[in-house]
Amino acid sequence: MVTLFTLSSSSSTFLFLTPRTKLSTTLTHFSSLPKTPTHLKKPVLAVTSLSSPLQCDPSLPPAVQTFWQWLRDEGVVTAKSPAAKPALVPEGMGLVAHRNIGKNEVVLEVPKRLWINPDAVSGSEIGNVCSGLKPWVSVALFLLREKYRDDSKWRLYLDILPESTNSTVFWSEEELDELQGTQLLSTTMGVKEYVQSEFLKVEEEIILPNKQLFPSPITLDDFFWAFGILRSRAFSRLLGQNLVLIPLADLINHSSSITTEEHAWEIKGAAGLFSWDYLFSIRSPVALKAGEQVFIQYDINKSNAEFALDYGFIDSSNANRDAFTLTLEISESDPFYGDKLDIAESNGLGATAYFDIFLDRSLPPALIPYLRLVALGGTDAFLLESIFRNTIWGHLELPVSPANEELICRVVREACKSALSAYPTTIEEDEKLKESKLDPRLEIAVGIRHGEKKVLQHIDGIFKDRESELRQLEYYQERRLKDLGLCGELEDIIFWEPK
Repeated sequence: MVTLFTLSSSSSTFLFLTPRTKLSTTLTHFSSLPKTPTHLKKPVLAVTSLSSPLQCDPSLPPAVQTFWQWLRDEGVVTAKSPAAKPALVPEGMGLVAHRNIGKNEVVLEVPKRLWINPDAVSGSEIGNVCSGLKPWVSVALFLLREKYRDDSKWRLYLDILPESTNSTVFWSEEELDELQGTQLLSTTMGVKEYVQSEFLKVEEEIILPNKQLFPSPITLDDFFWAFGILRSRAFSRLLGQNLVLIPLADLINHSSSITTEEHAWEIKGAAGLFSWDYLFSIRSPVALKAGEQVFIQYDINKSNAEFALDYGFIDSSNANRDAFTLTLEISESDPFYGDKLDIAESNGLGATAYFDIFLDRSLPPALIPYLRLVALGGTDAFLLESIFRNTIWGHLELPVSPANEELICRVVREACKSALSAYPTTIEEDEKLKESKLDPRLEIAVGIRHGEKKVLQHIDGIFKDRESELRQLEYYQERRLKDLGLCGELEDIIFWEPK
């Protein structure tokens, strides 16, 4: 449920909405899709046999061994490539170097003919009926159709895909209760509603009218599975590729110790003995010794809430991933709504603006100016006049007036306190739980709510300090007097008396 915080002055209404349901970035723009999976079972052993580059570890599940043989048959696995092989690792399944690998050395290459992307859908039997769908929906349907086809080219790859992850979209109601008060809960419920609505639409318009193309029944659970696979395993940082699954490459796990996202390239090269094709190429961001696991950075800018939603884990070693989204809105009842909206849009914002605030990072540059704009009113409203339209954002980057600055501090602090009161546990209780060995999903929930609370305290602290400095700040009128030469060095107003 969205909580609305409202404060009114004589001329403006200030709105805070929290939590934010981030449907725009987490659902409709699959250009930000995660690249690879994180498997969440944790076997004791990390690595077993690493003998021949062509041999697969015999202790791995039969499906993985068969998948490796398929890659050999397709020419992906040769005596020279890849430099890493599937292995059991603490994360579950990963890729481990079978020889020393240098920094930026190619780890693996997979030809385009084995990629699963919108181009693969277009060239398939369902291409025509899927042409008008969102790319992720068409690829999801393609995955499900191929999953139930015994003669699918990707049969052996599909057999090793997990049935589910610890993504919050797969949590039970009891598990979701542990997210009470968090923004992640609201986002998760929004995502689930979105996926369900997309399924009902595509079922009515595509699946049922074309039963000859979809002979196996496709359920909502099936559709969620496909969504989860795409959300957790698709690569997006390739030229012209916004949504692509790469067999073998998606076994690489994430590590926060990797600080660059530059690891994947699309190149043209040999894709077999007598063929050339576009290749997906992954290079190791760091030098590795034989037996060490290959890691990449999934996304430097993702928050832990996004990690939990996309991959089903959080990066607990990196406090900078703890985040809280402040949502600000210019009220339509504001007498200056039109002027404020025009100014906001001229500076790349809108009537509603979202600001992701991370622990121990500075505030987003546009947050304070937008706050001052929303709070602008009373005797400060003259800044909204058209003569200031080209310069007002520069004025808003500095304090406008004591009343305006006091209002934004008060609203932010009250919003933080209200949000903190919505959690069923305290920070101290969460910290005590974090010291225990928890179920993976409970560990995620505790980490998320603890992180959000820390960020809220961080925000409150920033504006508390600002409140204490209100008298020391220099406001617009003082700056204007200085510019006109009407203010002395001690900031006293200069008067001229006639002689």
